[in-house]
Amino acid sequence: MSASSKDIMVYAEFSAGSLHPVSFELLGKATELAKKASSRVLSVIVGYGLSGAIKELVFHGADLVYAVDHASMDNFDAKLFQQNVVAVVQDVKPGILLLGATPLGRSLGPRVGASLGTGVTADCTGLDITPDGKLVQVRPAFAGNILATIQTSTRPQTATVRYRVMKPAPRDPNRRGEVVMMDPVATEPSAKALSRSRSKRTDISNADIIVSVGRGLAKPEDLTLVRRLAESLGAIVGSSRPLVDDGWTLKEQQIGFSGNVVKPKLYVACGISGSPQHLFGMRDSEHIIAINKDPSAPIFNVSDVGVQMDLYEIVPLLTEELRRRQLRATRAGSTGRQTH
Repeated sequence: MSASSKDIMVYAEFSAGSLHPVSFELLGKATELAKKASSRVLSVIVGYGLSGAIKELVFHGADLVYAVDHASMDNFDAKLFQQNVVAVVQDVKPGILLLGATPLGRSLGPRVGASLGTGVTADCTGLDITPDGKLVQVRPAFAGNILATIQTSTRPQTATVRYRVMKPAPRDPNRRGEVVMMDPVATEPSAKALSRSRSKRTDISNADIIVSVGRGLAKPEDLTLVRRLAESLGAIVGSSRPLVDDGWTLKEQQIGFSGNVVKPKLYVACGISGSPQHLFGMRDSEHIIAINKDPSAPIFNVSDVGVQMDLYEIVPLLTEELRRRQLRATRAGSTGRQTH
């Protein structure tokens, strides 16, 4: 099975021994596009210990997987991964190359694009294809106020795609595909690791419960109020962009079109007005509770429950009530009684 210049290649992100879920979303979209253009779905994966991941790529829609499996690729190294991905792409010559707009993908994508001499459309939220294989790329522009539709003339047509905006490909363990094991073209890391440790920080994009905070917070020291509420709910703390810009919260906590797209079971917005940029990142949450003292705040238009109060009044009360209930439940469990 040889590759074709019409084929669509997905970069499968593999780290810490597992595939990032964005890989399955890209395969789902690639399968949809390939049907329209009468082409096939390819995948390229770089890492170490890839046998299980390769099978999953086939099960999720890849017709042909190109794998670079080597001990030197056990940890992500931007230059090393760039060299090996570029070598595969240059050899295979697909018409389209898709990467996830994850922290890793945002680091790797531009490097690959520069090496290939092709343009890269970043942070796409929509993709389509013409019958002759031209990729139609849609992404927010001008601070998210408009959606730009883009076509690139260079090949491969390359784009990074937002996580959690595409439908994942279904898993079919009966699917069959071809696997090509590629020899690494480079194995020397660009930097020497003096020590290694796995981060314990949870990816906010995968959180089931998020307590997010915005401009309603008066000073960074008051983040403690929000963190306590999050702890009571077993939640992760998120934020709107202004707090990140001011250095109050971290970039990985940012929710919105220039941050993370989240779809938790519960999203609690504390002191967030609800700009279009922020709503883009959380509007698909299953349940949204909005706390804001401004009755005209746009966040109320997408919330399931709206609380028109200052976060400084309601958040401590909610936290205390949740802790009281948890304490009662713990005591009831220790005595075998039920409380309501």
